[in-house]
Amino acid sequence: MIRVPNHMQPEYPIRTERLLLRPLTVGDVDSLLAYRSRPDVCRYVPFEPMDRQVIGERLEAQWASTALTDEGQSLTLGIELARTGELVGDVVLFWHSREHRGGEIGYVLNPDFAGHGYATEAAHALLRLGFDEFGLHRIIARLDERNEASARLARRLGMRQEARLIHNELFKGEWSTELDFAMLADEWPAHRAGFTYGRQRGDTDTPITEVPTRRNH
Repeated sequence: MIRVPNHMQPEYPIRTERLLLRPLTVGDVDSLLAYRSRPDVCRYVPFEPMDRQVIGERLEAQWASTALTDEGQSLTLGIELARTGELVGDVVLFWHSREHRGGEIGYVLNPDFAGHGYATEAAHALLRLGFDEFGLHRIIARLDERNEASARLARRLGMRQEARLIHNELFKGEWSTELDFAMLADEWPAHRAGFTYGRQRGDTDTPITEVPTRRNH
C-alpha cells in the first residue's frame, strides 16, 4: 500500500510549460496586493480584501511553509510566469488526512491575467504534486456555485462533481450553494496524459477569480 511520506517537500521551482510554482517571499508583497486587495477577487472566497499589513503577516505565518509534515497543514505557492517573472496568482494544497491520504486544492488568479489558462496549468501541476510526489489518494475542490470560472476550471482538470449542497452556508451575508469536486489517484493518469497547456476552449477574460476552496488561505 502506498504511504504518504512524513515530510513532503517538492523541489522548487515546480516547472510547467509556461509557469514556475515556488514559495512566496516578502518580495511578492506588491504583486499579491495587486489582486488580493480587490473586492472582485474576494467575492466568493473565504477572505476579505487584504492590505499590506495582512499580506505581510501571512507571509510570515502560513504562507512561509515550504513543506508538509503533518495533516492539517497547507502549502501555498506563487504562480510565476516563466517568461517574464511576474507573479500572477497563487495556489494552495491542503493535507487533510494522513490515514485516508486526502487533500484539497485551491487557486487565486489575478484577473488581469485571466483568459490564458494560467490557473488551469498551475492547478494541474498541483494535482501532479499531490498524486505523483506526495502519494495522495483523493484530492477535492470546493467552491461557491456562483463562481462559474472556478467550476469550469475544475471540470477542465477532469475533476468529477460529486455534490451540490444547496444553501449550506451563510457566506458573507448571503446563502451560498457549494459544489464539491474530486479526483482519485487511479483516475489521475488519464487526465495527466491528456492535458494540454495554453488557452482552452471556453476560456474568457472574465475577472471572476478561480478559487475552489472554502478554507481560509
